[in-house]
Amino acid sequence: MNYELEMNANPLVVFLQKPSSEFTKADIISYIQGNGIRMVKFMYPAGDGRLKTLNFVITNRAYLDEILTYGERVDGSSLFSFIEAGSSDLYVVPRFRTAFADPFAEIPTLTMLCSFFNKDGEPLESAPEYTLQKASKAFTDVTGMRFEAMGELEYYVIAPETGLFPATDQRGYHESGPFAKCNRFLSKCMQYIAQTGGLVKYGHSEVGNFTLDGINYEQNEIEFLPTRVEDAADQLVIAKWIIRNLAHEYGLNVTFAPKITLGKAGSGLHVHMRITKDGKNQMLSGGKLSDTARKAIAGMMKLAPSITAFGNTNPTCYFRLVPHQEAPTNICWGDRNRSVLVRVPLGWTSKKDMSSLANPLEAESLYKAEQRQTVEIRSPDGSADIYQLLAGLTVACRHGFEMEDALRLAEETYVDVNIHQAENASRLKTLKQLPGSCAASAACLQEQRSIFEEHNVFSPYMINGIIRKLEAFNDATLREDLKGKSEEPQALVNNYFHCG
Repeated sequence: MNYELEMNANPLVVFLQKPSSEFTKADIISYIQGNGIRMVKFMYPAGDGRLKTLNFVITNRAYLDEILTYGERVDGSSLFSFIEAGSSDLYVVPRFRTAFADPFAEIPTLTMLCSFFNKDGEPLESAPEYTLQKASKAFTDVTGMRFEAMGELEYYVIAPETGLFPATDQRGYHESGPFAKCNRFLSKCMQYIAQTGGLVKYGHSEVGNFTLDGINYEQNEIEFLPTRVEDAADQLVIAKWIIRNLAHEYGLNVTFAPKITLGKAGSGLHVHMRITKDGKNQMLSGGKLSDTARKAIAGMMKLAPSITAFGNTNPTCYFRLVPHQEAPTNICWGDRNRSVLVRVPLGWTSKKDMSSLANPLEAESLYKAEQRQTVEIRSPDGSADIYQLLAGLTVACRHGFEMEDALRLAEETYVDVNIHQAENASRLKTLKQLPGSCAASAACLQEQRSIFEEHNVFSPYMINGIIRKLEAFNDATLREDLKGKSEEPQALVNNYFHCG
């Protein structure tokens, strides 16, 4: 049995009876002809992190074959700040493995994500998606292994307060209806994401739940399954597009902003990672965290200050990265500890068959739970350019294998206590801090940029552009300047409400 095809939610996979990774141009044409598709859409992420769209109406087979083969021209200077208007033409060419039936289109439409190419037909070096490709290849070239990732999309759903079954303030974690009001919307989001090829693990309501000026804010989260890091990025950008479009249809508002009001839970974009070889997870050895995992963690400890340049890209991000908010401030890692930067979650290493204990009629399971072990970085948020962020994390984990002192650094940055409790103050003083502003993140990226540029992964143009953008916020003392003020921070939050 091919479990990738069995019960698959993607109509193209069901129709073609092959996994999306094997889609060809002939398959795309076959699906279009066999399912009455009348339009094709190309989508591609621009410098602001959002998906842009180019629409085609299908008039004949020859035209369809042409656009699938050659793509189309676009104005790169309108998409990326580092491209000048005088030499701005780029090609966008569809990646067939990303094809999905558009769930929002009135006219039957097939949508695909695209890659950027320059005038010479070569991949655009500074394109975020190609940067991630290069990062993934460099990781495999150095380690002989594959880097995989999955994201946790946190966001707030915003609607008028009804007064019925009010939720408990800041106690929304895994709440059920009727106290959680957005479960139907959440379920529909998950369904649509799965239909577009997203590997959804689960969805639930999150901690944040409050009412402000007659408006209800309910935090939700959709978590994905680990997959090849390039595919993980594609799935996350499509998922954000789906959540926003579906909210618009429901008459709701949503925001992925890291902080929408002070004193309430912020939204992160936690990223889980694992390293595999020949399909086997390498994160555990003998039931314990492996040296492979520790080296990857060490790389993240080393480059954590500059990773914020990719994962926390506007001034409001640093109002979330404060103590006692389940968001990290110190560069450290630990087991099951939500106060650290990198967390090692439970990994089913107890050797107990919990299923047969809970269900006495079941035989003992032969399932290898070790495959599920990941490590999770908790600093990024929804402002991130997802491709740049995952590329930066891939570089950091690769760098861990290139560091001579990786295992020592992993040992020195490990904590097994809540570092924000008073009795652990002395341990806290030994740990380095994450940057507290965009300006500080830019400085850290400038200092560590050579590591990201190694193996030709991040182009100097891209690094320069990121640094310029962060420095332009001029927010070095912003958190301190706004302490004790109420209206100014909220105005700042409103300005970045639909970031990412």
